[in-house]
Amino acid sequence: MEKKKFKGTGVAIVTPFRVDGSVDFKSLGKLLEHIIKGGVDYVVPLGTTGESVTLSKDEKKAVVNFVTDTVNCRVPVVVGIGGNNTQDILDSVKQFDFTNVDGLLSVSPYYNKPSQQGIYSHFKAIAGNSPVPVIIYNVPGRTGSNITAETTVKLANEVRNIVAVKEASGNIQQVMQILRNKPKDFLVISGDDMLTLPMMAMGASGAISVVANVCPRPFSDMVNLALKGSFDKASLLHFKLFDLMNALFEEGSPSGVKATLEIIKMGQNNLRLPLVPISSALYKKLAGILSEIGDQ
Repeated sequence: MEKKKFKGTGVAIVTPFRVDGSVDFKSLGKLLEHIIKGGVDYVVPLGTTGESVTLSKDEKKAVVNFVTDTVNCRVPVVVGIGGNNTQDILDSVKQFDFTNVDGLLSVSPYYNKPSQQGIYSHFKAIAGNSPVPVIIYNVPGRTGSNITAETTVKLANEVRNIVAVKEASGNIQQVMQILRNKPKDFLVISGDDMLTLPMMAMGASGAISVVANVCPRPFSDMVNLALKGSFDKASLLHFKLFDLMNALFEEGSPSGVKATLEIIKMGQNNLRLPLVPISSALYKKLAGILSEIGDQ
């Protein structure tokens, strides 16, 4: 099991839409080439940034097939399969074609507010049915519940097929607890662009990034420098992207990143309800920030 596949920079790729709301595969192909050329280590379709909850089963299948065909094994592919109905996820995993898919990213159950035992049992069931390594995803701001450090470490120790956690709690103390107590080869992946560098200074292995849709080269360079311990150089790139990373989330994600991709001519600024485009004021702000950053 090659856990090193998930070190470095993963990109939570957007799903581009046309004006009529259909999936824009031409723009998706253009985005994938932009990202891979930017030196990232793996891509993640069907995550939160990909508006996966608004995609039909057929659309999800089509997106994954397109991504794996376009990537053509140049970088690993990690697919998002999650939800708050454990049995439905198990059924989806059993029916899913994992050809050329290297990993599964699964978000903690939302809305139900399960106990820690419920979260543990949920992920244990998914990992037991997945033919590829599983990355658990903790994002309390979206799910309404937190995977505690104790639960993450328990899963890391007891469930062989769970190889990493994407940590987006924003709780640095919790991250430190996981890093201190986890098995040596278990990966802690930042789910927050802004906290990637400080988390890596404590031992995290990289990030699954939103901003790397737009600026894959400087972000992946930052992560690679941090992995080598060159934090002085890495911090220069962190601060280069600082304003952009902040602004992308001012009015929600992926609304911010979709507007930014339109600015750099990587797709149209179309989303599916309940998401809507950002304000004209923020759009202008993002355009100004990108102008200052220069080549992406």
